[in-house]
Amino acid sequence: MELLYKSTRTSDITVTASEAVLKGLADDGGLFVPVEIPKLLTGLDALARMSYQETAYEVMKLFLTDYTEEELKHCINSAYDSKFDTEEIAPLAKADGAYYLELFHGSTIAFKDMALSILPHLMTTAAKKNQVDHEIVILTATSGDTGKAALAGFADVPGTKIIVFYPKDGVSPIQEKQMVTQKGDNTYVVGIHGNFDDAQNGVKAMFNDKALAALMDQAGYQFSSANSINIGRLVPQIVYYVYAYAKLFANGQITENEKINVVVPTGNFGNILAAYYAKQMGLPIDKLICASNENKVLFDFFMTGDYDRNREFVLTSSPSMDILISSNLERLIYKIAGADADKNRALMQELSTTGKYGITEEMRSELKDFYGNFATEEETAGVIRQIYEDTGYVIDPHTAVAAKVYKKYKADTHDETKAVIASTASPYKFTRSVMDAIDPKYDAMTDFELVDELEKISGVPVPQAIEDIRSAPVLHRDVCDADQMQNTVKNFLGIK
Repeated sequence: MELLYKSTRTSDITVTASEAVLKGLADDGGLFVPVEIPKLLTGLDALARMSYQETAYEVMKLFLTDYTEEELKHCINSAYDSKFDTEEIAPLAKADGAYYLELFHGSTIAFKDMALSILPHLMTTAAKKNQVDHEIVILTATSGDTGKAALAGFADVPGTKIIVFYPKDGVSPIQEKQMVTQKGDNTYVVGIHGNFDDAQNGVKAMFNDKALAALMDQAGYQFSSANSINIGRLVPQIVYYVYAYAKLFANGQITENEKINVVVPTGNFGNILAAYYAKQMGLPIDKLICASNENKVLFDFFMTGDYDRNREFVLTSSPSMDILISSNLERLIYKIAGADADKNRALMQELSTTGKYGITEEMRSELKDFYGNFATEEETAGVIRQIYEDTGYVIDPHTAVAAKVYKKYKADTHDETKAVIASTASPYKFTRSVMDAIDPKYDAMTDFELVDELEKISGVPVPQAIEDIRSAPVLHRDVCDADQMQNTVKNFLGIK
């Protein structure tokens, strides 16, 4: 049976999975959602014996129903290959009373690789299926990790160009070096004077600009997105929660149908939404623990039912979570509004015009699966140090936010349900923050001296992604103001 997709803002138009992947964002500015969440049909005994690639097929075939078995398996096997440094793709590490799902073993050492390794294959397959003859321009805003993972995925992919905007002073030195050294004749990286929300708003405005779309069409281009607003990003993220549960069962850590909690460091809400979708599919997840840093707009939302981005934007040591407009939350709002596109559209319009909205008590009652909390910068550094001193395991600041929030959750609830923490980046991506947290004596070292020191104390070899940028030349130096993003895109594409 074919699963169709519709916009969160229009109720009467449906598209196929491949059309949703290709478009990225709906024409009305909404996000594509499946008309229903399919149920996971494969039994746990079978899943427990499967490789990551086999698990991916069992999950993704339920969502991407207009891809043939051959097409989907080709996409999966092309994505999850030797570019990951472990055959498991997403191994589990037990430390400090939780299971850390290591999602950073891909080529850019962050969890975005899990979806962005496959998105180019899903997209180019979708283009062929839909007889697209335009060149696809991937337009993306990044808070640090999506940019590099998307660049690596789309570099030199025929029929595509990729343009990435990032906040010039809002990412880690390693994150920036990874992006600005990216090779590929079809890649373009631009720093903006502003924060991630400015970059994201600029990208969304271009997607919704009909005049720009007409100019693009005349020039033989069409936009698509590699951000987590693209359903082709979200569906692959569901896979690793299913895989983690099956591996816990296979290893005797849990019994069949035993519930687990999932803890996710959260910015744009895509990663935790994927866990929510996994639960909707029937995976035995109890609580979805949403961990925020000092930009705690999501914590306040779960506490009060009011979403309000009108606040100071804080630059933290976990920059991929420095976000005040969590785009993927719209998919959850649509769901708890009873799949009422009109109601959701009114709330999103309110957010656009006033910067805030409130949900009804009836909608709030649909959020009982979620628990929200946040970690301060001091708490984040403290938990990095504590876990290292107690166990020898080193985590990055984003994972540390989740670890601290999990400790707060247990203190609040006394719930001893086993927990999987989404470990979203390698500590090597944030060496200065990590090493400063462990011991202030490292403060005088350069970033790459810190890399070598981290290898000594952790016993984990330096990832190839870091070795590759030690001496790599800077290839992208462009910087613009946020209000010049459209002109920058036009110049790159040669559009007048």
